[in-house]
Amino acid sequence: MQSSRSSYYYDTDLCTLKLPQRTQQCLSVRVGGDGSLFETMRRKTAELEGGVVSQFIMAGCRHFASGMEELGAVEWPITWIQGDACQSGQAYSSQIKSISGTPLQPLLIDGELLGFCYEDDYARFCHLSGLKPPDPSASRAEQTRALFDRMCAALELAGMDFRATVRTWFYLDRLLEWYDEFNALRTDFFESTGVFDALVPASTGIGAANPWGGALLADLLAVAPKSGDCRISAVDSPLQCSALDYRSSFSRGVELSFPSHRELLISGTASIDAAGRSIHLDDAAGQIAYTMEVVEAILAERGMDWGNLARGIAYFKNRADLILWEDWMAARRLPRFSLAVSHADVCRDDLLFEIEIDALEIA
Repeated sequence: MQSSRSSYYYDTDLCTLKLPQRTQQCLSVRVGGDGSLFETMRRKTAELEGGVVSQFIMAGCRHFASGMEELGAVEWPITWIQGDACQSGQAYSSQIKSISGTPLQPLLIDGELLGFCYEDDYARFCHLSGLKPPDPSASRAEQTRALFDRMCAALELAGMDFRATVRTWFYLDRLLEWYDEFNALRTDFFESTGVFDALVPASTGIGAANPWGGALLADLLAVAPKSGDCRISAVDSPLQCSALDYRSSFSRGVELSFPSHRELLISGTASIDAAGRSIHLDDAAGQIAYTMEVVEAILAERGMDWGNLARGIAYFKNRADLILWEDWMAARRLPRFSLAVSHADVCRDDLLFEIEIDALEIA
């Protein structure tokens, strides 16, 4: 695992995982001043070793047309999100994942590219990105059901079903108005597809609008083991209750174990205590500190520490609170990793910060 940083108007962080059969890279680009975020993304993406399988762009929807033009030819799906709390509609950051060393199989439905699948000796992988409902004028419930149907159709093209899903990302426009409704719809879908009898995926749920005007966007990662050499298990949070306890159907984390390495996928994590209550209300610094304490406890539970961090996305309800997180990291001299930043609402109105983390350990 290698990391590099350069900064002028932009910070860029690149995490590279070199495995015997493939190389996986995650590039994060963060805006730091004047200039073009999109030109920087285009230039840095061209330096990646393999084919891009997914890209998050955290930017105002008003930038969509000009930004896509500036990016040039894009041969992968994009998840473009503008946080509910983002008043200025600025361009903030992007995160890009690439794979090399193994062929990428595109997954298309009705001519639309929804993602890619690839494989090695241990498993088959499917990454779906930028998934949106086919009819953005339908009700929120209808869009959500249609989106789950689209996920299942794409997974079927990859030779999988939804029970192979290890991680999801859901970005809901005006999330605070209907997150409870979404959770009920997700739970119904999980019950109908047997997810609760298999593995409940890790997940992130954030408030974010999108340029297509739909009620939500989604990403998904699925893994189908080929043998016992690939082991997949849910991970609990030592300092928190299960999210299922407050009717939110996701695992706190999921671990993928291979002979060559382990990957720990930690769900979007916020300042929620063991009783499921939001704590450190109206205290962004306190919420950041407690959230990172929770992340540290999950890492330790799986025999990892801050040195294993690979990628993440940090979500801030108030963009000015980013400096508080950076100060927290600097005070502990923690290593940089591939981090993107979004200005967005978190799943509760009283939560100011959320972070998702992937950690790696090489065998």
